[in-house]
Amino acid sequence: MMKFLITSALTCAVCVASAAPALAKRIDLPSGMSAYETIPVKAMDDLVAQSIRPGDTLSIRVFGEPELSKDDYVVDTSGFVQVPLAGQVIAGGASPEDLRIELARRLGARYIRDPQVSVTVSERAKSNFAVEGQVEEPGVYEADVSTTLLAAIARAKSPTRTAKLDEVLVFRNLDGRRMGARFDLNDVRAGRVPDPQIIGGDTVVVGYSGAKGFWRDVRETAPLLNLFYIFK
Repeated sequence: MMKFLITSALTCAVCVASAAPALAKRIDLPSGMSAYETIPVKAMDDLVAQSIRPGDTLSIRVFGEPELSKDDYVVDTSGFVQVPLAGQVIAGGASPEDLRIELARRLGARYIRDPQVSVTVSERAKSNFAVEGQVEEPGVYEADVSTTLLAAIARAKSPTRTAKLDEVLVFRNLDGRRMGARFDLNDVRAGRVPDPQIIGGDTVVVGYSGAKGFWRDVRETAPLLNLFYIFK
């Protein structure tokens, strides 16, 4: 009976090891330097710093109009901000300059002659990313402009012993489409390739190494082998 259990455990480990590479191949994503066309190193910095997001608090000033000038305009979850006389205006995804131009256009069309408008982001909404897969503490973490792939994985308490470090996937929503790229964490750590920026809304998935899992299972099964020979 003991021999059957040991054989079964080893057989299952071999099955997992052989199946894992096949599973990984089903996800066809750009890798190497091509990955940075989807997940840039720093190309998103300006977008993160300038674009207005749902939950942001805006300071909107209209010269000579104290009733319209406030520091606590909040962008709702749909990306709109409600401004007296201008009405409901889409702000999410726009820059403060884009919103300023639109407010001036609306106010100038009917109510104020040559309105002088300024728009700034007075408080940023929290922006989160997720880390899944073979890390010690999968979860959701807060992103900022300094968050990179290495920093994101460190926030999740580093990869597990069975992590496939050349199979780290990053998924991002771009222009309404779900995009992704594949990174080799060994290359990033060694400085052979850049450490890409992770922004709010991203999902990082650390792959599973069937080979590492196999040898882990063998090590865990080794005490049973010793017991088998003792009681044989």
